[in-house]
Amino acid sequence: MRIAYTSVFVDDQDKALAFYTEVLGFVKKVEVPLGEHRWLTVVSPEDPDGVELVLEPREHPVAIAYTEGLVADGIPSAAFVVEDAAAEAERLAALGVVFTQPATVMGPVTTAVLDDTCGNLLQIQSLNS
Repeated sequence: MRIAYTSVFVDDQDKALAFYTEVLGFVKKVEVPLGEHRWLTVVSPEDPDGVELVLEPREHPVAIAYTEGLVADGIPSAAFVVEDAAAEAERLAALGVVFTQPATVMGPVTTAVLDDTCGNLLQIQSLNS
């Protein structure tokens, strides 16, 4: 058994696709029209056949309550591993990304939390040497 997909609920698929590809650096993998929305996934360019992140429309009332509750409590919807969280946070901040938690050393890892502009907080993290 392996993980094939995981989702983040987004308030706008077009805006999410732009943010996740142009800012975060993911690559669009699949885009299939499904009425007014799409089955839309992105992957890491470092692992194009790896886990796909579904940019899921956030329209169901439970999804809205879930994402709003996580953001209100400062909890990230997803976490991504990077080589150097502090350097990546600096790069993203230079692109205008808003952080709710700056790069912070937390024992064996450094983490930072950012706003994806689509209704979610995301965490980036790296192992400390």
